[in-house]
Amino acid sequence: MKNDIIFVSALFGVILVAVLGMLLFRTSGDTVTVTVDGKTFGEYSLDQNCSVEIKTEYGFNLLVIKDGKAYVESASCPDGICSKHRPISYDGESIICLPNKVVVSIDKQDASAPDIIL
Repeated sequence: MKNDIIFVSALFGVILVAVLGMLLFRTSGDTVTVTVDGKTFGEYSLDQNCSVEIKTEYGFNLLVIKDGKAYVESASCPDGICSKHRPISYDGESIICLPNKVVVSIDKQDASAPDIIL
C-alpha cells in the first residue's frame, strides 16, 4: 500500500512538471495556415486583423484573425464544434472542422532556421 502511494505521488509529480514545462515554454506563433482536405488553402499573418471565407465543396467556415489570435466565427457543419473553440495563438495549436475537412493551425516562422540541413 505504501509503495502504491509513493508510485502515484511520483507519477503525479512527473505529470505536473511536464504540464508546467509546456505552459511556461510555449511560444507565440506568427502564421495561420489553413488546409482543406490536406491541401494548403492559405497562409495568413497573425499581425493583421482580417476575416477569411473558406468556401469549399465540403462547406463554409469563416476564420477571423484579430489581435494576434485566430478563431472560427461560423461554420456550416452540423455541430459547430470548431466555432465554439477558443481563439488560438501559440505555435502548434489548431482548430479542426472534421465535416468540412478544414484545419486551422498556428506556426512559428523561424527566419534564423536553415532551409535545409545536409
